[in-house]
Amino acid sequence: MSDVTSALDAAEQTQAEATPPRRRTVWLVVVVGLILAFMAVLAFGLRPKTSTVLQGEPAPNFELIAFNGEFDGQRFSLEDMRGQVVVLNFWASWCVECEKEAALLEQAWRDYRDQGVWFIGVDYLDIDSEGLAYLERFDITYPNGPDTGSRIFQDYRCTGVPETFFIDKDGIIQHVQIGPLTQSQLYGLLDRLLADGGS
Repeated sequence: MSDVTSALDAAEQTQAEATPPRRRTVWLVVVVGLILAFMAVLAFGLRPKTSTVLQGEPAPNFELIAFNGEFDGQRFSLEDMRGQVVVLNFWASWCVECEKEAALLEQAWRDYRDQGVWFIGVDYLDIDSEGLAYLERFDITYPNGPDTGSRIFQDYRCTGVPETFFIDKDGIIQHVQIGPLTQSQLYGLLDRLLADGGS
């Protein structure tokens, strides 16, 4: 029995000696590398995904076909509005909070339209007829259109409605507002963007 045990011990020792230290080091590096890669992926996934991370960044381009008033059927894109201040507002007819700022946004559009400010409304997850009824109820005349496939909503990392993006003349997002705007806040931001030349 002891001869068998001795033979097994000798075989294990020979196998251990046959595995060079370099090979063990390579395996250790591979395992540590995999652990670090997993942690990096996890950290990337935990980064904030809300729209506020876009503040100070170039605004994603968008294309929207308006479905209301004088703009019905017209195509709007951010690239075409370069050199203008753009207020991009995400809303929906089913959104109670959106109603709190609807009349204010329209009034600001009328007050600032001639100063080179564009208001664009993005109707999110809505039925066109309901969206149009909402626009009519609040007498909204600035261009609005449906977000087909929620592409614009996703590109702007929105978390809900209402959300509003203030984009300067250079196409940089200067402010992100989650929730309804107040008049002093809205007019203050617009005055600052116009006074700063948009940047």
